[in-house]
Amino acid sequence: MEILTQEWLSSIKYISGGIIVTLEYTLISVALGLILGSLLALSKLSHNKFLQIFASSYVSIFRGTPLLIQLSLVYFAIPTLIHYKMSVFEAGIIAFSLNSAAYVCEIIRAGIESIDKGQFEASKALGIPYTAMMKDIIFPQAIKNILPALVNEVINLLKETAIISIIGGADLMARAQIVVAEKYSYFIPLFIASIYYYILVEILSYFAKILERKLKTND
Repeated sequence: MEILTQEWLSSIKYISGGIIVTLEYTLISVALGLILGSLLALSKLSHNKFLQIFASSYVSIFRGTPLLIQLSLVYFAIPTLIHYKMSVFEAGIIAFSLNSAAYVCEIIRAGIESIDKGQFEASKALGIPYTAMMKDIIFPQAIKNILPALVNEVINLLKETAIISIIGGADLMARAQIVVAEKYSYFIPLFIASIYYYILVEILSYFAKILERKLKTND
């Protein structure tokens, strides 16, 4: 019994090692997705037809196709075209970032459009440059309005990173599956992985609520 317990403790420790990997995929992809999504949102709201069409097409494609297919294309198909051996980590970051950007784009676009039009007109009347207006006036207000939606996107992405196990990423899900194969037991490894995912989601939600309260007190 003691030997069995030690073996399971070792397996649990092995699965927990995937937490860092899962967070790496999530946080890096969210950061890159936020940057690209912001640029796409500005493109959709610009008066340049080419930028509008490009941004709209991008969002439509990445929101209209499964993330698993996008990941497979990045890892298996694109390297054969560009003759570059892509690592699992690189493929995961690229696929998750590109996918997240499409959703972040729509969130930010909605946030910007929720701002009173009078503020845009007042900024123009005062001669404030477009870039400064967006950076100092519009974006800070939009972020406050869309923070809950952005948190939901982070949480969704954290859970979706589990598909990296399909191509060999050593995240929580992949490590749980390895333990399943070793122990011939599905319930305990998958249950442990689900507990870790739940804890990570709750931690992210907790810090998001703190940030939201701070933003409200600064109004």
